[in-house]
Amino acid sequence: MKRHLSLLVLVIMLAALAMTDRARVPQAVSAGGKPDALRLQLKWVTQAQFAGYYMAKARGFYAEENLDVTILTGSAEVEPEKIVAGGGAEFGITWIPSLLVSRETGLDLVNIAQVFQRSASLELTWKDAGISSIGQLRGKRVGVWCCGNQYELFAALHKHGIDPENATDVTIVEQPFDMDLFLSRSVDAAAATTYNELAQVLESTNPHTGQLYTLDDLNVLSLEEAGTGMLQDGVFARASWLREPKNRAIAVRFLRASFRGWIACREEPEACVQTVVAQGTLLGAGHQRWMMNEVNALIWPSVGGIGTVNCDTYQRTVEIARQFDMIQRRPDAAAVRTDLAREALRGLGEDTRGVGWRRPTVQVTAGGR
Repeated sequence: MKRHLSLLVLVIMLAALAMTDRARVPQAVSAGGKPDALRLQLKWVTQAQFAGYYMAKARGFYAEENLDVTILTGSAEVEPEKIVAGGGAEFGITWIPSLLVSRETGLDLVNIAQVFQRSASLELTWKDAGISSIGQLRGKRVGVWCCGNQYELFAALHKHGIDPENATDVTIVEQPFDMDLFLSRSVDAAAATTYNELAQVLESTNPHTGQLYTLDDLNVLSLEEAGTGMLQDGVFARASWLREPKNRAIAVRFLRASFRGWIACREEPEACVQTVVAQGTLLGAGHQRWMMNEVNALIWPSVGGIGTVNCDTYQRTVEIARQFDMIQRRPDAAAVRTDLAREALRGLGEDTRGVGWRRPTVQVTAGGR
């Protein structure tokens, strides 16, 4: 009798271990059948900003979920919201404010995973100009990007009693998507992101010294630290497409594989850099290395797990969008879904929070080479 009980206990233990192992390994819902073909529309050109998706494809994480994913690059002329709404892609990457504007105009879109947990937006000033805070931009020439990118800065200016629409308070200069105005000192402050334009400045040569600029030459004013950062790169899809049970399951599989790609970029950043470079890009490996490092800093730590939405940051994003009339109404609850990302996270046995991650130092290279 004791021998039979021992065998029974052993069988139960082995079954439990097998169930645990299955829970740790991502499982494709439709494994064995024809792969589900999907398209992901990026917000911009091929660069490490999107490394996690390229890594998920290169490492076979999408294939393991029985997905055949085509990654579509973006450009200044491409609006991911319109591409996805028109059926040109199943998923897209965009900033939350743009998504909310699109929804208010009638597009049937919903955020399903918030990958970037914090804003990358900056204003850069020259240290020798003595402008070390947002409040000191009063009376200055301040470069901003158009098309909705300006409102994080405008909200920060308002916090310091500066009206961006009052020319006696500040001179707002529409800035191209480069740093030429700043490098030529045609503006006192310039819009930048942590992962791209800041590096462009540091990769440039100071004509007075013949050496690359360094952070010692700059004041870096973070709009996240100013309390006006808005949520940026998130994954979205058509709400009507997600109503189909099969498509809902596909979305979970896509997110699970994508999250694995981003986790791999946290653990193996150089492998992700080389994966991006292999796709063909105008930006050198040095620039991509800086970008990968800074993008990791926008994702990790993800306190609730990668892809989850921080409610406070979301509400701040909504309030700033309303303050500057980007949207007229408070978005309804259907604007953001959290269930798909959370289900995808439950299928992962890896560290999905990255609380222990620390940003390493990356060497700047001339011209980003």
